[in-house]
Parts: sequence; structure tokens; C-alpha cells
Amino acid sequence: MWLMDSSIGRKLIMSITGVFLVLFLLFHGIMNFVVLFSQDAYNAICEFLGANWYALVGTKVLAAGFVVHIVYAIYLTFQNQKARGTVKYAVTKKQKGVEWASQNMLVLGIIVLGFMLLHLYQFWAKMQLIEISHKLGGHIEEELLANAANGAYWIKYYFSRHFYAVLYIVWLVALWAHLTHGVWSALQSLGLNNDTWMPRVKIISNIIATLIILMFISIPVYFLIGGGTNWIV
Repeated sequence: MWLMDSSIGRKLIMSITGVFLVLFLLFHGIMNFVVLFSQDAYNAICEFLGANWYALVGTKVLAAGFVVHIVYAIYLTFQNQKARGTVKYAVTKKQKGVEWASQNMLVLGIIVLGFMLLHLYQFWAKMQLIEISHKLGGHIEEELLANAANGAYWIKYYFSRHFYAVLYIVWLVALWAHLTHGVWSALQSLGLNNDTWMPRVKIISNIIATLIILMFISIPVYFLIGGGTNWIV
């Protein structure tokens, strides 16, 4: 199959799954940002995206896209190392100002993956997974079930512990570095790679990545400065 066997096909898969995941992060960032203004509104969104069929379908699609993206990233990294020796990511040329991210995409990806697993354990496993287990007849503790759609509770529970707030900030900085390179690399692989468009693509990529990270990082920063002290959840 061309998409699987050719270098261009594999880059295309990486690009499509990468763009899809960036759109998810953008949506997720906007959703999370709501909690700073209204915990009730945020919890209403969490309830809407609970163990409903559309949320479950979306979760499966995202999980599949994420797995494909990670597997292909690792595969392409080692293929590029073998073929070119020093290039560590599937791009045709480096862009000024992103050399470090370009050369460390695998390391950044591993950091992002590690913290993503932590995030899934702290939030998804305490929320949607609990609701799924309950609907399937599993025995769930009353307290966990009561807070399954209470995302604001879990945000306060973890980010009130400054260790986790700082940990998430470190993770988000790594994610920002990954995104600033990854977005323009994906768009380059999709054809926006001429001298006219590449500077624009780089600017757009940086804006999108920074916007996403600012929305996410605002929450742990908010708790570090004591903003969540009076939350009633």
C-alpha cells in the first residue's frame, strides 16, 4: 500500500494525524479554559462529553489517531537516522529558529506521551472511564461516581497540589516545543513548502501552538497564584 510503503505516504499519515490531534488540543484547550470563568459551565460540558455514544466514538478515533501518530513518529525517526544519520524527524529542510525542536522531536514526543498517560490516569480514568464502567454494570465507589462528571473537582484536587501544577507546566512547555515544530512540519508535508508560504506557515504554527498552550497553562498557573482557593466544587 502506497501510504504504508512510501516515505511520502508515511509523512502524509503523520501530517494528517498530527493536524487532527492539534485540532483536538485546540478544542480541549478552549473547553478547559471555560473552567476559569464558570465551574458549572465546565461541568456541563464534561457531562455532555461523558459516556455518550458520540463521546465514545470520538475517544476511539482520537486514541487511534494518537497511536498511529506515535508509532509512525518512532518509525520515521529511526528510518531518518538510518538514512541521513543526523536528521531526527520527517522534514525536508530545517527552519531557522526551530533547529532544537527539530532535532529533539522524539525526546519531546516521549515527554508528551509520558505526561499524557499521567493526564489520562488523573482525569479520563476518573471521569469517562468511571461512567463507562458504571454503565457496563461495574461496581463503582459512590464518591468516584458522584465526581465522574465533576471536572472542576478533579482540577482543584490535583492543581491545588503545587507539585502537579509545576509538573503540568513543564509538560506544557515540552508540548509547545513539539507543536511549534510539528504544525509547520505537517503543513509542509501537505504541500505548503515553497519560499512564499513557509514563513507564513511558521508564523501561523507558532500562533496556534502558543494559543493552545496558553489556554492549558493558564489553569495550573492560576492555582499556583492561589486563584482556586475559594472554588466550591
